[in-house]
Amino acid sequence: MPFQELNRDEINRRAEKARDMLGKCAICPHGCGVNRLAGETGFCRAGGRAVISSYGRHTGEERVLTGIRGSGTIFFGYCNLACEFCQNYEISHGGEGEEVSAGELAGIMLEMQRLGCHNVNLVSPSHYVPQILQALAPALEGGLRVPIVYNTGGYDAVPMLRLLEGLVDIYMPDIKFGADQTAANYTGAPRYFSAVRPAVREMHRQVGDLQLDDRGLAVRGLLVRHLVMPGGLAGTAEVMRFLAEEVSPDTFVNVMAQYHPAHRALKHPELSRRVTGRECREAVKSAREAGLHRFAE
Repeated sequence: MPFQELNRDEINRRAEKARDMLGKCAICPHGCGVNRLAGETGFCRAGGRAVISSYGRHTGEERVLTGIRGSGTIFFGYCNLACEFCQNYEISHGGEGEEVSAGELAGIMLEMQRLGCHNVNLVSPSHYVPQILQALAPALEGGLRVPIVYNTGGYDAVPMLRLLEGLVDIYMPDIKFGADQTAANYTGAPRYFSAVRPAVREMHRQVGDLQLDDRGLAVRGLLVRHLVMPGGLAGTAEVMRFLAEEVSPDTFVNVMAQYHPAHRALKHPELSRRVTGRECREAVKSAREAGLHRFAE
């Protein structure tokens, strides 16, 4: 359904449907079954309200998002992954930040637009889809028009993504691992890659390949991030084959080289070093060999 055709009643209907699922939480593939509306917490440790750790103009994202005025990033507290190597663990594990109402979240989205940001970038939103839906109706009524970016670790439930159809303009999943067992070892997420594949296919079904305007800015579509890890732990070749064969050979990919040991990484010898230039070149080569050809600068 096109963005313009979604009225407040439809968005509220979706928000209510999602909120009902917080009563026996099935918001993400963990399916913890806790009653978040009553203050119970599951794997992600989030409750009934969204936690915002920070927000503002961000110039460190991909150039297609930041342009000259930056991406309006909203960093959510907590996460539905528990990565041993997390570089933002104070936020994702510790939940640094403040609880906000739907109206306050809507106001933050509108503030990003008023600052001139090219988009509203929702960072780690998977465990807060109901709260985001509740905020979107007043935000849209308040004049929100810039693209909405769903910036996720990839561990998303397809039913939740379907509630976002027509509201999210740009999906930006980070596909962390190309094997379930490896992912379970380092993220705590069972069947991670098995869950990511249908989620990313659904994202692509909704928005298609990444589209850029005449300024080179992303306006709609799928942008996939993949972090190269030491010793090929991320399973890059498997991830790239999946994207090329099951999603689209025109998938826009950012093969990221900035891994460094953080959080509990030093407890794992295999995670205790940076990636080498050769490993990064091999990762890009595997993407090209899979048939991909659109890469972030």
